[in-house]
Amino acid sequence: MKIEKFTISNDPEIYEAWPDVVLASAGKLICVFSECTHHGDRSYTRIMLSESDDRGHTWTKKHPLTEGTRGLKYYYNCARISRLRDGRLAIIVDKVPAAGESVSGNAVNVLYFSDDDGRNWSAPVETPLIGLVPDKLLELDTGRWIIAAHSPHRGRLTQFLRYSDDAGKTWSDPVIVASDPRYHLCEVSLLPLGGGVIAAFHRENSFLGYDCQKTLSFDNGETWGPVVDFPLPGCHRPVAGFLQDGSILITYRFMQGGKGWLGRWTQNFFGAVSDRESALAVRRNDAWTRIFPINYDPSSKADLGYSGWVQFPDGEIYVVNYIVDDAIDKSQIRGYSFSPDEIMLKEEKQMLTGRVSGFSP
Repeated sequence: MKIEKFTISNDPEIYEAWPDVVLASAGKLICVFSECTHHGDRSYTRIMLSESDDRGHTWTKKHPLTEGTRGLKYYYNCARISRLRDGRLAIIVDKVPAAGESVSGNAVNVLYFSDDDGRNWSAPVETPLIGLVPDKLLELDTGRWIIAAHSPHRGRLTQFLRYSDDAGKTWSDPVIVASDPRYHLCEVSLLPLGGGVIAAFHRENSFLGYDCQKTLSFDNGETWGPVVDFPLPGCHRPVAGFLQDGSILITYRFMQGGKGWLGRWTQNFFGAVSDRESALAVRRNDAWTRIFPINYDPSSKADLGYSGWVQFPDGEIYVVNYIVDDAIDKSQIRGYSFSPDEIMLKEEKQMLTGRVSGFSP
C-alpha cells in the first residue's frame, strides 16, 4: 500500500499532539492541534494552527489559536475542527481545570468560529457541554448542531451530547449517548446515516483491547439504543466519515492491551473501511471491516493515534495524526496521503458501489 508521509509540525522544544484537519475553500487544509509540556504534564498547553495550500505537502509555521496556559487554573486538551453549511469553520476544545477532583466532570467545552477560512477567529464561546475529548461540532441536514464529550457517570466513563436547533443560541439538556456497566465509553465519533439515523462509534477505555463499541439513534440524537460490539478490536479514538463512494472510513489507534501496556501500548495507527449496513447492524457478526495499517511508531516512548481526515474532490484521502517516531522525547504532527483504491479490493469496491447507488448520507 502506497502512503506518502508529510511533516506538519515537528518542534523539538515541545510536545505536539491530538490533531484534526478540515478542508476549507479552494482546497486549503487547516490543521488544529495541541502543544503541551508532555502527554502526562499539562502545566503548559496551547492550541495551535497550521495551513497548507498544496494538499498537505508543506505547511505554514504553526501559530496560536489560544493563549498559553502556564500558571493558569486551566489547560486546553483536544481540539476538533469542522466546516458548517454556511461556510464558517468551527473549532471545539475542552478547557480543563488544572487541579482538583473530578477533572473530567468539570471540563468546559468552548467554540471558536471563523468566517474567512481560518484567517481570523472569534473569541471563545462557552457551551454547557461538560466533559473531555469532544467530537467535532456536527451539523445535521436538519440544521441541528450536536456537540459531544465524555465524563464519569455512576462509576463509569459515559458519553454525553447536547443539541441545538437554533445554531448554538440554546442547547438541550444532556443526552446519554452510551453508558454500560461493563465498559468505559468515551471519545465518540458521530456519523449521520441519513433519515434521522446517527451511528456513534466509541472508544472503550479499559485498556483490555476490547472492540469499538457502537450505539444508534433514530431520532437525530435525542435517544440512543443499546451498546453493541463493532469489529474493530483495540479501537481507541475512532474518527468515522463517509467517502465519496458511500463507504465508511474510520481511523483509530490500535491498543492491544496485555501485560505492560503503559508506555508500550500505542505503536500502531490503523484505518478501516466499512459500509452503511455495517454501521446499522445490531450484532457484531452482521458488520464487516477491512483494517489496514497507516503508521507504526518504533520509538521506545511510542505515542500516537488521535487523528482527523478529509477527502479531496478527486478522491485523494489526507489523514493527520501525532506520533513520536524520530522526535525522540517529544511528539510531532504528521500527515498521510493515499488513494481510496489502495484500501479496498476492486471486487469489494464494485459490490459496495452497486449497493450504494444514489447514496446520499
